[in-house]
Amino acid sequence: MKLIAEFDNQRHEVQIKQNGSRLSAEIDGRTYELETSEPEPNVYLFKHDNQIYQIYAAPHGVVNVGNHQLEINVLDPKRLRGSISANAQTDGASEIKTAMPGKVVRVLTETGAEVKKGDGIIVVEAMKMQNEMKSPKDGIIKEIRFSEGATVNAGDVLIVIE
Repeated sequence: MKLIAEFDNQRHEVQIKQNGSRLSAEIDGRTYELETSEPEPNVYLFKHDNQIYQIYAAPHGVVNVGNHQLEINVLDPKRLRGSISANAQTDGASEIKTAMPGKVVRVLTETGAEVKKGDGIIVVEAMKMQNEMKSPKDGIIKEIRFSEGATVNAGDVLIVIE
């Protein structure tokens, strides 16, 4: 999975490959081999070079690593290609779709709610990573098709915004 991570006003290309509890992460061309686990929701343990790092991933992209707090925005280039046309067309309905199979962790809005472009709408977990999907435009939530705990497939329409 190829991603772009933005933090500290910098962009980093990230490629992740997971095989069970083993994870290979390539960040800006540098590869890290990790062992991973999630002992409790939003808390992750990464073992690298015989050191263990505890990471807490709070909602809305705030991540605590030891005593350091980072605000990270993770972008999926595949979703960006699909969202460019959604951002360009603000008239009519927009659909928020999943990029890969996963589980709906949180629904952050309700039918009939008014949302602004960039507002968090729904959180989907895929491959032990939570992805908050944001509104591509200002509008009203017309339809929420999945509830918390539901399993979703790649390409499923989760929410419709008018």
